[in-house]
Amino acid sequence: MKKPYNKLYTEAGERLENDPSIIPWDVYPRPHLRRKEWLNLNGFWELETESGFKGKVRVPFPLESLLSGFEGELRYGEKLLFRRCFSIPEGWRGKRVILNVGSVSRMHSVSVNGKFVCSSRSAYDSMTVDITHLIKDENEIEIECVNDLDPTYPYGKQRIKRGGMWYTPCTGVWQTVWLEPVPDRPERYVKDIECRIEGSTVFFTVSGVWKGRLVCGDRSAKLLNGKCSLTFDSPRLWSPEEPNLYEFTVKSGEDEVESYFAFRTLETKEVDGVPRLCMNGKPYFFNGLLDQGYFSDGLWTPAEPAEYVRDILKMKSLGFNMLRKHIKIEPELFYYYCDKLGMAVFQDMVNNGKYRFLRDTALPSVGITRLSDRHRKPGRELRDAFYGGMVRAVKALNYHPSIVCWTIFNEGWGQFDADREYELLKQRDASRPIDSTSGWFHQKNTDVDSLHIYFRKLRLGKRSDLPQVISEFGGYVWKDEAHSFNPNKTYGYRIFKTREEFTAGVRRLYLEELIPLVKQGLSAAVYTQVSDVEDETNGMLTFDRRVMKLSPEEFNDVTEAIKNIQEAIC
Repeated sequence: MKKPYNKLYTEAGERLENDPSIIPWDVYPRPHLRRKEWLNLNGFWELETESGFKGKVRVPFPLESLLSGFEGELRYGEKLLFRRCFSIPEGWRGKRVILNVGSVSRMHSVSVNGKFVCSSRSAYDSMTVDITHLIKDENEIEIECVNDLDPTYPYGKQRIKRGGMWYTPCTGVWQTVWLEPVPDRPERYVKDIECRIEGSTVFFTVSGVWKGRLVCGDRSAKLLNGKCSLTFDSPRLWSPEEPNLYEFTVKSGEDEVESYFAFRTLETKEVDGVPRLCMNGKPYFFNGLLDQGYFSDGLWTPAEPAEYVRDILKMKSLGFNMLRKHIKIEPELFYYYCDKLGMAVFQDMVNNGKYRFLRDTALPSVGITRLSDRHRKPGRELRDAFYGGMVRAVKALNYHPSIVCWTIFNEGWGQFDADREYELLKQRDASRPIDSTSGWFHQKNTDVDSLHIYFRKLRLGKRSDLPQVISEFGGYVWKDEAHSFNPNKTYGYRIFKTREEFTAGVRRLYLEELIPLVKQGLSAAVYTQVSDVEDETNGMLTFDRRVMKLSPEEFNDVTEAIKNIQEAIC
């Protein structure tokens, strides 16, 4: 008889479960545009489903997660209605009220006091809307959603029949819902801030206001028509080793917001005849891990934002300086912590389209990796959904200095006309390198030669004109039974029976195979992965984040060897 799945809680999730009075995610959610006043609407909401469930669930956790508290039957494609009441603080009288809805999976619409206010068909986008005209003494917000897992729309690693490399789907409100007050006239509050950096000068564009003042340390400038600039002598550059951020404040009338920016450059240079990725003018080796962004108790949503901090710091303690955020767009706080703590990010776009085992996995596994994608002609709705998601992701995340590379397609999943998508993305952001086809099915247009290598000895790619990236490798398994989700299955690429064997295997992989390639020109490498995820037990951490399978002390000589090579190539 099969054993049931284990219910695994992180320490933060356990605290949340044991204390229902805790307001989840009680941290201001938008780091690049921060106001002091806000009202968090997370917590327990009423939920009704077409299949008959009526009860309370905890927001912002997907219904399939332990932390949601949902105990009904979930039928994909049915309508779900989230509802909660709220009142506006007395001090907000006479001000405008802005509603912010983080993200809801998937197709959803929002109403306030019975009036429609906004909608989206994406599981990864936020919405902001002025609801002042609808506000009463007592108010009700409703969010109606449907998660049909339609592959026409970006879905990532969700699958109804989870297993192996596919994970439990995530339905419902999975990011913070919140309110904030702004000055009473729509044209008198800051709606957005863009920073464009040229050399040592920062050009600011502040949407929503015409005049005001921007203050950054001991420097300040007047806004005219929403624009101003500041020039810095010898600016401090951002890097994972020195994550220097410049904080600033914009004041316009009664409105005041805080934000930040950073100086850093990215380019490709030839070093001793080898093209290498460079940061701040020098060759840089991005030593990374695949980061799925799943947690044992909250799935897409960790129990608290500090879980991101813990993951980042643990991976930095092992010498890693980069995370490849794998086909998922995270809440803004994740990227802010990467900015603040010094963790570079290779950011994937979220795939749509159907996965085909024969085409996308079996053929590449036997060495057939050079298939054209020009013959793939997905419908307009699918193309528009993918491109629209890519554009919105770049717009939402562009200001984060930690993001140092975009990935468009992964292992052929939903891949179509990658050369055209590269051109479209380059038009949106020419400042970062683009990995058009991570793994295989490479076309012409890309900024790196990107390989996935699991069952063979590590090697460089064939395109000597491009920086070399091994965008996935490793996936070694040691399964800690007490901290594993599925006692019946183990998924990974090489299985070790003991922690000691696992440690020795990972060390050999780096010392004997990876480090020699860095000397030959490898610019980035992505080990699989940060943590176990459900059946996958190939993480550096267990799924519940309670066990670190490899200690910094055991990996210190690997870290030092990579550091020495980094210094040598500079």
